[in-house]
Amino acid sequence: MDALYDRLGATYSATRREDPELARQIHTALGGARTLLNVGAGAGAYEPRDRAVLAVEPSAVMVAQRPADAAPAVLAAAERLPFADGSFDAAMALHTVHHWTDPAAGLGELRRVARRVVVVAGDADVIDRLWLTAEYFPGIAFGARRDVQPQAIAERLGGRTEILPLRVPVDCADGFPEAFLARPEAYLDPDVRRNMSVFRLLPDDRVAAGVARLRRDLASGVWDVRHGDLRRRSHLDTGLRIIVSDPA
Repeated sequence: MDALYDRLGATYSATRREDPELARQIHTALGGARTLLNVGAGAGAYEPRDRAVLAVEPSAVMVAQRPADAAPAVLAAAERLPFADGSFDAAMALHTVHHWTDPAAGLGELRRVARRVVVVAGDADVIDRLWLTAEYFPGIAFGARRDVQPQAIAERLGGRTEILPLRVPVDCADGFPEAFLARPEAYLDPDVRRNMSVFRLLPDDRVAAGVARLRRDLASGVWDVRHGDLRRRSHLDTGLRIIVSDPA
């Protein structure tokens, strides 16, 4: 993951920023935790400003993208957290577990160092059916990573767990891969795609083919005939889930 984000991180903050509505949902899931560890923290989005936060990030390039007032960051991997058992009230890992070399080990570390664990991850059964993956970019489908799906994460964390939908506003400010389902023109922008790891991992020719197909269908009106109702919604289920785990 650190090598990928060493390549990705230089422009990451240009399109990946905190969305206020998503932040509210994530901060609610953290409950009353006062000390927080953010694992796979990236540029620091969604870190509460009213709590004591420490970030863990394996990529120095990503750490350099953090704003000056962001929480301090430690260069480390999720699978080997340099903290004692129960050091934090809560730990969070947002849209990152699918990048970990050993998700089971990393989730075990979250459970070890924190009393409450909050993870945001994608439900493959939903994501694989989205128009983005099913019709234009099938190579970015998530189904092959069943070990990092919400139910598997909840089972690995153990304790008392709850899986909640993350409601994504159609005008979401954060440019993660599923954020533009109601604004398909965004996927034609190479600067937007550049900061999405799923596109960086897909061969260039397959990205180009999908972009050309989407551009054609937008110009002809085919996309709007099939999916134009998405533009009129306020929120979407993009397959993202919040997993909350407390000790048994």
